[in-house]
Amino acid sequence: MEFIKIHEHLWEIPRHGAMLVPGRVYATARMMEEMRDDPALVQVANVACLPGIVGYSLAMPDIHWGYGFPIGGVAATDARHGVISPGGVGYDINCGVRLIRTNLRYKDVESRVDRLADALFAAIPAGVGSHGAIPGLSTEELKQLVAEGALWALRNGFARPEDLQHIEEGGRLSSADPEQVSDFAYNRGRKQIGTLGSGNHFLEVGRIDRIYDPKVAQALGLELEQVTVLIHSGSRGLGHQTCDDYLKVVGTAAARYEIRLPDRQLAAVPISSPEGQAYLGAMAAAANFAWCNRQVMMHLARKAFEQALELGPEDLGFSLIYDVCHNIAKFEEHVVDGEKRLLCVHRKGATRAFGPGHPALPEALRPLGQPVLIPGDMGRYSFVLVGLEAAMRETFGSSCHGAGRVMSRAQAKRQARRRDLFAELSALGVTVRAQSRAGVAEEMPAAYKDVAEVVEVMEAAGVTRRVARLKPFAVIKG
Repeated sequence: MEFIKIHEHLWEIPRHGAMLVPGRVYATARMMEEMRDDPALVQVANVACLPGIVGYSLAMPDIHWGYGFPIGGVAATDARHGVISPGGVGYDINCGVRLIRTNLRYKDVESRVDRLADALFAAIPAGVGSHGAIPGLSTEELKQLVAEGALWALRNGFARPEDLQHIEEGGRLSSADPEQVSDFAYNRGRKQIGTLGSGNHFLEVGRIDRIYDPKVAQALGLELEQVTVLIHSGSRGLGHQTCDDYLKVVGTAAARYEIRLPDRQLAAVPISSPEGQAYLGAMAAAANFAWCNRQVMMHLARKAFEQALELGPEDLGFSLIYDVCHNIAKFEEHVVDGEKRLLCVHRKGATRAFGPGHPALPEALRPLGQPVLIPGDMGRYSFVLVGLEAAMRETFGSSCHGAGRVMSRAQAKRQARRRDLFAELSALGVTVRAQSRAGVAEEMPAAYKDVAEVVEVMEAAGVTRRVARLKPFAVIKG
């Protein structure tokens, strides 16, 4: 595949074949050399064939192969004449991450890390098939939950009013249509509110070991050696089933609309079609489920901290910095060729990164730009960034979402044979609690790129700026 170097951290795949726009990949020269034969780059070109796509088919530096779209992919289609593709959102609808600050310093908890890890592991169910803190909701109750998102958590005692002000979209997409979610999807999600799940989902307790932008860090309430919590999870079985349901619907309907794409996994329908509208309503419902899920887990984590460390709420100071999603399609206004247009922005393994002053940001955060939360692997570090104005011009207000895999889960498990990963992580200062050794093997640090290199690409490209680095010391895994 031919590439044109735009600058040190941006490469272009020229239009060819059925491509309607060029593809663009954010990466270093070394990353591009390593990815040269990666099928994820073919997926970038395939996405550029979507009817109604504008600008570019984009890939962030954490790109790796996914279903239809690459993970790390961004594509914007015209809201009136374009298409919606479930593959551009993915199976784990509104998989996302939230960052919580505390009043604690690492020295306050250093001697009680094991106790804290045990309390969190006991409080927050993790792993395949785990059941949450709110078992047995009726279908009618679940329909109310997916309509309200984080607001449901507030009404039921699992949130504080200020939490909702620090969640993307306030923790609720008003376009949710509970009637478009199948009974099977509701049954899969019925007992999963307040659960981490498995795979790359985690709860991570860390400390801030580096500040890059003291002014923004201070405005966010972040300080050196402060104890933080990251929660990374999504819509669990309800979202997975919703994606599965609509891949069948859209895959069948695409032919009726004479939409032909180079990969059947890219199956898409017009946004204005009945199938497109049904998917968007169901997707928003699953997204709301995910926001409620992360909010309930935050509540459970707060209680576990208070119990393990014998602290009251005021002393603990457990408060939400921000919550972002990175598997979603949303309608946003962006300038294309000098004209403001309403677009459907697909972000799959990509984080919204709006710049300073954007009206969608909470008033307190608007002068700073949107917080962009980038988890790394469990042995190294994670990052807090903020979006910059250039993101609005270059990436439809989008950035990377994590480190990006370099090994499949099967490869990672083979590499981990006869290794004591728990001891290796302990030597790095990380206490791990997990449901299975296999789950830890699949997610071992070597399975991922160095997230520092990923975020450096986005900063060098002018899309985001680093604010702080978080060093993990306790991790809860499925």
